[in-house]
Amino acid sequence: MNKLITVEEAADMIHDGMSIMFGGFLGVRNPFKLVDAIIDKGVKDITLIANDTSFSEVGIGKLIVNKQVKKVIASHIGTNKETGNQMNAGEMEVELVPQGTLAERIRAAGAGLGGVLTPTGLGTVVAEGKDVVEVDGKQFLLEKPLKADVALIVGAKVDTKGNIRYKKSTRNFNPIMATAANLVIVEADEIVEAGELDPDDIMTPGIFVDYIVLGGDK
Repeated sequence: MNKLITVEEAADMIHDGMSIMFGGFLGVRNPFKLVDAIIDKGVKDITLIANDTSFSEVGIGKLIVNKQVKKVIASHIGTNKETGNQMNAGEMEVELVPQGTLAERIRAAGAGLGGVLTPTGLGTVVAEGKDVVEVDGKQFLLEKPLKADVALIVGAKVDTKGNIRYKKSTRNFNPIMATAANLVIVEADEIVEAGELDPDDIMTPGIFVDYIVLGGDK
């Protein structure tokens, strides 16, 4: 199967009302070209799942500014004032999830688990409506798996089979999101032939990746 597609072909797979995971951390290694393609297409009513909502002028932050998002599931929104503005105005729903819990919920979905147990959030608004489980005399919140229709991630070097190498801290949420969506598209800074990556450098196996688009400046 040829996994290489254009950004435009990738955008054609994104539709109104989808839940979309975006790799990145405060805009570092958001899939910039894919985000711009979604903006150009005018996809709306997105459930955006990410660590944060970046900045108003950077990456996924622009989707918020354009009011293409109906719900955000993230651990931090403070760097994009428009997120808070729309939340306070009742224009967009925001579900704040502690960062570690967010990562573990995504990881649980990828591993096929029924959820994760964590003490984080006990006795706070985070616990509202959630089951509390007692283990060895200690209480934990049951946090359910978090899966998406699509994951849009970024790799520094990707081979034509979809095997991914990330660069330094750009790994952030990208690897776990690749395991937790029905459709996974990776935006590659560089695309190489299968076999060119050292197996020890592969951080996400190609089995998780459906399609590859060329990003970066190349």
